[in-house]
Amino acid sequence: MRTAQFRPAARPRPPGRVATLLAALALSLVSVLTSTGQAQAAAPLERVTSFGSNPGNLAMYRYVPPGLAPGSPVVVLLHGCGQNAQQYTDGSGWQKFADAGGFALVAAEQQTGNNISRCFNWFQPGDTARGAGEALSVRQMVDHTVGSLGSDPGRVYVTGLSAGGAMTGSLLAAYPDVFAGGAIVAGIPHGCATSMVDAFSCMFPGRTATAASWGDRVRAAYPGYTGPRPSVSLWHGGADYVVATANLQESVKQWTQVVGGDQQADATSQLPANTTRSVYNGAAGAPPVVGYLTPGNGHGTPVAPGSGPDQCGTAGAYFLASLCSSYHIARDWGLTG
Repeated sequence: MRTAQFRPAARPRPPGRVATLLAALALSLVSVLTSTGQAQAAAPLERVTSFGSNPGNLAMYRYVPPGLAPGSPVVVLLHGCGQNAQQYTDGSGWQKFADAGGFALVAAEQQTGNNISRCFNWFQPGDTARGAGEALSVRQMVDHTVGSLGSDPGRVYVTGLSAGGAMTGSLLAAYPDVFAGGAIVAGIPHGCATSMVDAFSCMFPGRTATAASWGDRVRAAYPGYTGPRPSVSLWHGGADYVVATANLQESVKQWTQVVGGDQQADATSQLPANTTRSVYNGAAGAPPVVGYLTPGNGHGTPVAPGSGPDQCGTAGAYFLASLCSSYHIARDWGLTG
């Protein structure tokens, strides 16, 4: 989840050695991502050019399975730094489950004019606040899709990798009335950083706070909200040296506190690639928080290439051959068909 420059017109880069370091980190990540082959597209995404005022200046892409019925769910995808909407949709294998489960995909895409590394600006309060910036642009994509396809507004979900994972957490905090669930892959707790410089220490080694402090940051994103909270799943690799694995436990603290639970798992099970699935129950009527830890994985979206019902994606840069996270996320949301 490498961060990059501020928007040039309004957010000048820090001076001196900090600016040089940040630029070098950003450019090295883009080089790694673009020099590695991505998954071959199963089907091209449709570009949607008019979906609202788009204050975050994001691009919207969409995949609608043939014959999709009205009242179907929607899943929003947020790519990682240096990637684009098509690459992330293909590499993560989500189109397979959209076809099988009968739901639309909305893939938001960052622009280099906003962030030179094409990272979603999860560390900028003006882009993560309710009713503003990139967060509002994604909300407008959802509203446009629900309106144009007749989708079910009560079954809208969001997931993303790294910077996209961090933005996923911010969307769940700012719009609990829009998203029924979210899956944060290699992300961090919402509200950890409020500037680009802050973002690096949040990523590695990570920051520690009390559960109540983390929970307050979620509640502050939509003050006074008393409705139901989205379900949350948290995915991390045990060998992630880009976004420290410590962020998994901090995120568990944050989201279990929001739903009235604690940090003690109520149930655990083992999945492929030695992945441990831990379920943390919330208060009565609240959705659980589910954590997935794959010890051998570094930084990326877990995939399992193949044609089996629980397989998906293509291994490559930041797509890690282990297990199909998209399948397990869709199953958690009841979307596996």
